[in-house]
Amino acid sequence: MCEIISTALAASGFAGGAAATGAAAGAATAGGLLQTAGLLLSVGGTVAQAVSANKAAKQTAAEIEVQRALEKRINATEDQRARLQFASQIATQRAELAARGVSPDSPTAILLGQTAARELSFQSQSIRSTGEATDRELSATARATRARGRRNLLTGSASAAGKFLTAAPEIWPDLLP
Repeated sequence: MCEIISTALAASGFAGGAAATGAAAGAATAGGLLQTAGLLLSVGGTVAQAVSANKAAKQTAAEIEVQRALEKRINATEDQRARLQFASQIATQRAELAARGVSPDSPTAILLGQTAARELSFQSQSIRSTGEATDRELSATARATRARGRRNLLTGSASAAGKFLTAAPEIWPDLLP
């Protein structure tokens, strides 16, 4: 940043060791110096803010990705537990039917087994669908957050360049053709 200010000061005609002739020339040089410094600070601040916003967006997206991975593990565990619970209930039902003397190949036992299997499949599918929806939502949120960070960086850079280009002719009139 100091190099940019020194270069800008040299371009504006201000030399640290040169003596200004007359109070008006000294005031104009000091005014030009302050104007140049103000411009450079404004441009630098805008760029720094844009970079900071981009870094914050990247960090937020990374945290969302961690949450996404955690949600996947939780969903898989929930599905596994539901399957184990259903398997236990089916085994209990089978034992109760056997205790009552119902044959495992009887139409009633087969119908109860098919119904339990359909319910198990439905519940497992429901759990997985919910998990996939959460995964898609978190993935989209992370992508949008990263895009917002890139947009902030581009907008900030363009704004800084605009400030610089707008103020340059006023500060350095020698640049005009």
